[in-house]
Amino acid sequence: MSGALDYFKYTFNRLNAKQLDLLGEIYTPDVSFRDPVHALQGLPALRDYYGRLYQGVVSCRFEFEAEVIDGQQGMLAWLMRFQHARFRAGETLELRGVSHLKFHDDGKVHYHRDYFDMGAFKIGRAHV
Repeated sequence: MSGALDYFKYTFNRLNAKQLDLLGEIYTPDVSFRDPVHALQGLPALRDYYGRLYQGVVSCRFEFEAEVIDGQQGMLAWLMRFQHARFRAGETLELRGVSHLKFHDDGKVHYHRDYFDMGAFKIGRAHV
């Protein structure tokens, strides 16, 4: 299970608007995804969602700060640092959160739930 989680983290940091095909490497076709704003079912819906999220993103990097593995599931605590062309342009923004992931036997994620505070964006000092 730790290998699947490591591959998820590695692949997730490679995602961008032009690399959305990578989602198929880490998610099952019937993935269930939820965050504080959206609830989605299926890889096509998730791909569309990430396509909208990455519009205007200049850079985005996740630092995975902690993880807990229990059988076929894991929790990741993360810090996302990103820059956006239109939203507070030129600033590095930070958002902390936690992802709960459940893995299928093939090592792909079939359940992904993110927990974060939408009001918690802050200006970071580090460069992405």
